[in-house]
Amino acid sequence: MSITSAMFTGVSGLLSNAEGINVIGNNLSNVNTIGFKGSRMLFSDMLSTSIGNGSQIGRGTQIQKADNIFSQGSFENTESVTDLAIQGNSFFALGKPEGNAQVAAQSSAFLSRAGTFRVDGSFHLVNPEGYQVLDTAGNPILFQNSATMDQAGDFAKVTTIESSGQITYVDVLGDTYYYAGSGVAGVATSGGVPAPADGNRIAVINPPNAGALDKIGGSLFQNAAGSGIPAAAFTSVSNTANGTTEKMFSNSLEQSNVDMASQFVKMIQTQRAYSANSKTITAADQMTQELLNLVR
Repeated sequence: MSITSAMFTGVSGLLSNAEGINVIGNNLSNVNTIGFKGSRMLFSDMLSTSIGNGSQIGRGTQIQKADNIFSQGSFENTESVTDLAIQGNSFFALGKPEGNAQVAAQSSAFLSRAGTFRVDGSFHLVNPEGYQVLDTAGNPILFQNSATMDQAGDFAKVTTIESSGQITYVDVLGDTYYYAGSGVAGVATSGGVPAPADGNRIAVINPPNAGALDKIGGSLFQNAAGSGIPAAAFTSVSNTANGTTEKMFSNSLEQSNVDMASQFVKMIQTQRAYSANSKTITAADQMTQELLNLVR
């Protein structure tokens, strides 16, 4: 193994730790992003070289994976009923902005932990970027409305969202209804009690392997190979929060799960590792210079 090989070993460390700083910087930049899930950089050693007598020398490091961390973030109380947070591993299921069509398969939905939802001008429940929240039938949630907006069941405002995702709202006449399907109002029982157990709800998806999901920006994730999301239609059984281990909280938002203290510690470690690798290159250069001086 030549002296110059030590330089390339050091370079591999520089490149890997530089990407590690990028990951830490991205985590810190999103410390106040609702529903953000941080990442960590995983490294692995490169193929070692045999130098005889059964001995091997490593050839540096390489990036193994930028691994997403899906630990639960803390909750913030808000004033909006349609602000939602999820306790558990599930994600809200969203459809494309202005989609207005049923999402045929769970694997085609966009996923998010950011529950900053509002009812838009077309009476859909959407996130700030217009992605439409899906119900347990795979349809965009659309509240009943008529051209005149004076009929029983026409949407006025959301009043409650249960832990299982059942939505109760008040119509323009002041009566209580529950969301029963896309554009459909179900009559609430006395006292505004929510719908029967088979009522339509806000859909959730619980990927078996969330770490394999792709981040696509906007606090959204998308299905990827290995995530385990089925290419099956939405159902009330598989896409309803059970209200115990998977539970929705109204008037709440999940904060970023990035811990600033641990990120700063990792930043110091990564910076020192970068500096140490640069010293390796400097030392190899000095040894090469000593070798060249032998010619004199």
